[in-house]
Amino acid sequence: MTRRRDQPPPRTGGSEAETLRGFLDYLRDSIAAKVHGAPEPQVRTAGVPSGTNLLGLLNHLTQVERATFLGAKVADWQATFHAAPEDSVAEVLARYRETVERANEVLDRCADLGAPVPGGRASARWALTHLIEETGRHAGHADILRELIDGATGR
Repeated sequence: MTRRRDQPPPRTGGSEAETLRGFLDYLRDSIAAKVHGAPEPQVRTAGVPSGTNLLGLLNHLTQVERATFLGAKVADWQATFHAAPEDSVAEVLARYRETVERANEVLDRCADLGAPVPGGRASARWALTHLIEETGRHAGHADILRELIDGATGR
């Protein structure tokens, strides 16, 4: 069993944008850390009756980031909760990190949180708040799933 020390919430700058982005990045790092090093096939095995699995959560969050910040269209949200069988943990993690990097580039161009995200309809404020909620919710799921897999705890 691996016990990592919990990381405290981030200390961010004083602006609203710095605070929102600091918390989002903190949660993004938390869920990526939960998936990193998780063993196959447990990382994609359902840990609860709903079918939720650790790798699927990260795949889903990749699609949420793409839809929210990059304008991607998702036809079947339920399908995003499962990674393709041929996708390795490393590939799903790399895709998530690359998507986060691209999303942050979009956010870097958002000087006004009340204005729409470039290419989107929602304001940058709404998009950041939504991703904090969505990522935080699934990071909590990931905490439980990872502990069920190999006992690893902490952020």
